[in-house]
Amino acid sequence: MHMIDGKKAASLFLAAAMLTMTVTACGKGSEEPAPEESSDTIFEEATQEVSQEPEPDSTEESDEPYVLPEGMYFSELTGEPISEEIKDQRPIAAMVDNESIALPHYGTSEADVVYELMNSTKNDRITRLMCVVKDWGSIEQLGSIRSTRPTNIMLAAEWNAVLCHDGGPYYNDQYFSQPWSAHFSGTFSRINNGKASEFTEYIVNGDLDNNFDSYAGRAGYETTYNEYANEGSHFNFVPYGEEIELDEKYSRSYQAFKVSLPFTHNGSQLIYNPETKMYEYYEYGDRHEDAEDDEPLAFKNVLLQCCSFAQLDENGYLIYNCIGSGQNAWYLTNGIAKDVTWVKTSETDVTRFYDETGEELQINTGKTYIGLIPDDTWDKVIFE
Repeated sequence: MHMIDGKKAASLFLAAAMLTMTVTACGKGSEEPAPEESSDTIFEEATQEVSQEPEPDSTEESDEPYVLPEGMYFSELTGEPISEEIKDQRPIAAMVDNESIALPHYGTSEADVVYELMNSTKNDRITRLMCVVKDWGSIEQLGSIRSTRPTNIMLAAEWNAVLCHDGGPYYNDQYFSQPWSAHFSGTFSRINNGKASEFTEYIVNGDLDNNFDSYAGRAGYETTYNEYANEGSHFNFVPYGEEIELDEKYSRSYQAFKVSLPFTHNGSQLIYNPETKMYEYYEYGDRHEDAEDDEPLAFKNVLLQCCSFAQLDENGYLIYNCIGSGQNAWYLTNGIAKDVTWVKTSETDVTRFYDETGEELQINTGKTYIGLIPDDTWDKVIFE
């Protein structure tokens, strides 16, 4: 179910309900594409609203294909050119505390991909961020670092990333025991910031080099991809220098200049900035900006996955059912949203996204936000 806030968009609420009848929320997707014959009528108002938003000035595009400079390659995380020196370097995935007292964050705007997941069913379903960073050698300060959950272990494995955290419940143990899992726990720097000790751990320059050399009294991990890595780009990127416009490619797409997520503790929102053509992350009523440089946490792509979960005990520990097929999702870019589906076939397999034709979704090059939305609040995702 797709929900639009405000009386002025009541017709879109009805439209979303009708859409839900064709694609069951968080259930198996149909083998056949959803029928299109009524979509032009149902979403006529949405189409009109999209056209009313002023478009930013565009620069003239060259017909010449982009030529990679010598010593560069296209990142498997962002699709953008980066140094070939780190082409085979595996990323890290850092667990970052998202409680208000942990703010401001450091280094999150330098992450290539940022996940947001419910960390507990308690405390208004507080979330935690997981920052995936390819060029971890350039990290000056990242965090603060906190504990992890089983879902994050499986998501980090998609990238062949080493998960950086500080402890967690014993439910993690069965996943850390798997040969495809790699992690560093509680081995980072403590910085006196005047807060309680649980909010003082950060990854600073040199920490990761030390961990890769030796971790927990034994030889560390290889810094390069291993046999559990997936080949090629994680996403199906458009060619660098090109850009996809969802309302031009698809007959069914919706205005999404602002999206409010059902993470009630911190009030997560993503607001489109037409000047930068990026979605900026807001929480606790303010735009998220890193402490060291005031850079906003901003993304070219937003992927929202409807995902069921299981609560593991009375303490609020949980695990998302992040392995599945034909589950509902949204893709947002350039102020437009498209309904899609997602598939993940194993702990280490990449989560893939597909449009209604069955083709793998193409996304724009750049940084990506991925939110795992609990299936029981999927209908509370609000587009404006």
